[in-house]
Amino acid sequence: MEWFTDADYWLGRVVFQRGLAVLYLVAFLSVAGQFRGLIGEQGMLPASRFLASARFRQAPSIFHLHYSDRFFAAIVWTGAALSAALAAGVGDLVPLGASMLMWAVLWALYLSVVNVGQTWFGFMWESLLLETGFLAIFLGNDDTAPPVLVLWLLRWLLFRLEFGAGLIKLRGDACWRDLTCLYYHHETQPMPGPLSWFFHHLPRPAHQGEAAANHVAQLVVPFALFAPQPVANAAAGFIILTQLWLIASGNFAWLNWLTIVLALPVVGGSTTTDALGLPAPPHFAAAPTWYVALVLAATAVVAVLSYRPVRNLFSRHQLMNASFTPLHLVNAYGAFGSVGRVRGELVVEGTDEPEITDATVWKEYGFKGKPGNVRRLPPQVAPYHLRLDWLMWFAAFSPAYAGPWLPAFLVALLNGNRAVLRLLRHNPFPHAPPTFVRVRLYRYRFTTWRQLRSTGAWWDRTLLGDYLPPVTKAPTDAETGIS
Repeated sequence: MEWFTDADYWLGRVVFQRGLAVLYLVAFLSVAGQFRGLIGEQGMLPASRFLASARFRQAPSIFHLHYSDRFFAAIVWTGAALSAALAAGVGDLVPLGASMLMWAVLWALYLSVVNVGQTWFGFMWESLLLETGFLAIFLGNDDTAPPVLVLWLLRWLLFRLEFGAGLIKLRGDACWRDLTCLYYHHETQPMPGPLSWFFHHLPRPAHQGEAAANHVAQLVVPFALFAPQPVANAAAGFIILTQLWLIASGNFAWLNWLTIVLALPVVGGSTTTDALGLPAPPHFAAAPTWYVALVLAATAVVAVLSYRPVRNLFSRHQLMNASFTPLHLVNAYGAFGSVGRVRGELVVEGTDEPEITDATVWKEYGFKGKPGNVRRLPPQVAPYHLRLDWLMWFAAFSPAYAGPWLPAFLVALLNGNRAVLRLLRHNPFPHAPPTFVRVRLYRYRFTTWRQLRSTGAWWDRTLLGDYLPPVTKAPTDAETGIS
């Protein structure tokens, strides 16, 4: 079946599968390190409470059968172990059917996690990982050459990811049209990285060049992914370069790395092999009939489910990020339809004094990724994903974004909840929980070169006011003497 496979893309498949498995591993590790404080039995939004009201068809997950923190951890560490095995190449050492089963189990395990993760798992890269992981099931292993249909489905996913993001910008903030968005973005993005300060201080013509290059990468280049080689190779290379720029300038979990991984199987063809001196394709056996049937079925499913995402692309009310099925199979993507001009930052403080007076001393909690201490260089976090830190950025826009989790977070601090405290970098009350906590809203700005040299501070901040006034926990019956 020469029409079904193309051996010239075998190396792209290998690199894609290894890279995807590594990102799966990062995703599972980020869940393992955070889930107890987020959705665990003592977490802010317990998964068990969510499962009590959610139906399986609304949120397919293995945890409908049973939930406990121990069982959840077992599932997550199983996913991490399976990811590591696939990253090491085990998928090519087993029969084709076993390899497909390994990828399918990996996808099902992470789907189970995302579908009970609630708002903590509502990020576009969660859905992107699941959609990419679903296609990886059908990409095969060393038993057969890469199927052409799946290679094209991966390009279709990369096209929707980039073109959707480009359209949402073009339709959204006017600063994308006049090329001024990057005057602000590096400073106001959700989680700046160690180089973001330097990117922010680039000359304004360079910022305009960044915006223009973004439009080319997202609105023009994606169409070239479907062109003959070597044009498709060049398109993939341009996308990879722009993603590396984004990786250097900020922290966006595994979004940019996964975009690069998606671009890798585009690179191939005999022209590329000859030009780069790459090894010739090995000899592959003919694809078995059952495998051909499964690939055709998966292609048909993706084709049918593509209707709503395509309609969304051309809608004046384009959704920026949306999953149209609970399986997260064919989604709508986009980012930064609007860019903030001012960075609001929430600072959480506590005191152990019994009463609040003008002389009360407040101590600040430190977060692992988000800005806090003005002298701390923004850390490199990605591809690891700090979910609490990200949602604190959203909450700074409005309490509406905080929903039920921010009050639960403050209650956890007042109770000295260890699972939640492990999500933080610094707890100023290591021996006993505070008596009061409050949340204050600051405006953060990157310092100038002169300020950095004289003070050593990367940020300058100005208090805007109280976001939430001081709160304390309600006394227990024992504390009030009630029996």
